[in-house]
Amino acid sequence: MTNHYGSIEAGGTKFVLAIGDEQFNILKTNQIPTTRPEETITRTIEFFKENPVKSLAVGSFGPIDIKPESATYGYITTTPKAGWANVDLLGKLKAALDIPMVFTTDVNSSAYGEMIVTGGKSLVYFTIGTGIGGGIIVDGKLVSGKNGGGGEVGHTKVERNGKLCGCGQDGCWEAYASATGLIREAQSRLAVNKTNKLYERVKGREIEAKDIFDVAKEGDEFALKLVDYEAEYIALGMGNLLNILDPEIIVVGGGVALAGDILFNAINEKLKQYSLPSCLENLKIVQAQLGNDAGILGAAYLGMMK
Repeated sequence: MTNHYGSIEAGGTKFVLAIGDEQFNILKTNQIPTTRPEETITRTIEFFKENPVKSLAVGSFGPIDIKPESATYGYITTTPKAGWANVDLLGKLKAALDIPMVFTTDVNSSAYGEMIVTGGKSLVYFTIGTGIGGGIIVDGKLVSGKNGGGGEVGHTKVERNGKLCGCGQDGCWEAYASATGLIREAQSRLAVNKTNKLYERVKGREIEAKDIFDVAKEGDEFALKLVDYEAEYIALGMGNLLNILDPEIIVVGGGVALAGDILFNAINEKLKQYSLPSCLENLKIVQAQLGNDAGILGAAYLGMMK
């Protein structure tokens, strides 16, 4: 008899539920809007009661408590998502389903998913969007640290007394290299330079990171300088991590990764300034392949390991 394993990608917008087998084939999925905790968790429990699994892995939006020895292990803690602060997500699932479970962040879950498709055992997974999240896997094992804070790569420092980050500290990598950081830099430059294609494109509306990359691909010098700024800071933060971890593969996901070659080519060139040659030897830097399926596949893997 084939064993089935469950996975939950618990996002702030929706919960994606899935059933998989030992070959990582996804056999059944369902999506539930993230509304009130009582409603969303009840519907999640109903799905897995109707589709029994041997174990269950949860990759959740956060902040969450992933320290097993903590009194609030399995909780979504101080999230800004209305109604979800201090919700014992794992506890409610365990009480209803009574099967082995794994609980981790959505980014860590996605890192495992990308590990499966790339075949690497030591990799760093970045998601560069509103912020910068990270999952670090060494020899097939997640680096989560004593307090569960391992992988918070967006809050490594790239400038002393630098730009204010959303975490309240100064000079964090994500204050510069995230989509939010890039947009802020663009807005600052547009305030003093309006003779460019980017200004014409976004006039009268909010700027998006995609606008910058699209206009840069058209050859606009103003936008190309912004891409160079983004590549510089991504390479700086990435180079620091390469020198510490020396992974086989770096996987880059999130909206910024969709820029493609115009960004990745610049990053590869600039990495030579920030990383030791030995850490660049045979290194693969790839765009995330799984998209929204990364968390589901990674959670399925974790469920099988339980």
